[in-house]
Amino acid sequence: MILIRIAGLDVGDKTIGVALSDELGWTAQGLEVIRRKGWDHDMTRLAEIMRQYGVERWVVGLPRNMNGTDSPRTAITRDFMQILSERLGLPVESWDERMTTMVAEKVLLQADVSRAKRKLVIDKVAAAVILQGYLDAQSIRRKSES
Repeated sequence: MILIRIAGLDVGDKTIGVALSDELGWTAQGLEVIRRKGWDHDMTRLAEIMRQYGVERWVVGLPRNMNGTDSPRTAITRDFMQILSERLGLPVESWDERMTTMVAEKVLLQADVSRAKRKLVIDKVAAAVILQGYLDAQSIRRKSES
């Protein structure tokens, strides 16, 4: 069995939510929320996470309209993905992030997390939802191939 650590990212204008997979690629856990302060700051922190946790692949939530077309943020996110790939030298994949913030909000509400606390953690929970969707799809693909 191949062990690989994957990081999921929910990229916004002000923050980047970060989640990590376990090494088996079964589960995603929220890690942190990076407050954006410019490209150098963002990439430095992501490089630190990459080294600290042995990340070998990035999965970035790609914002799309509900009908599947590109949204105004889609091009911005693709630019981010290009810079991430160039600066950190790892594979970068996108994953449809439609509804992830809503799912993350529902999870936090069900966990009875206060409104103030939800605001602090919503992005890393959304990153975990993005990454878990990707991991689940990879698991299904592997099963269908064997």
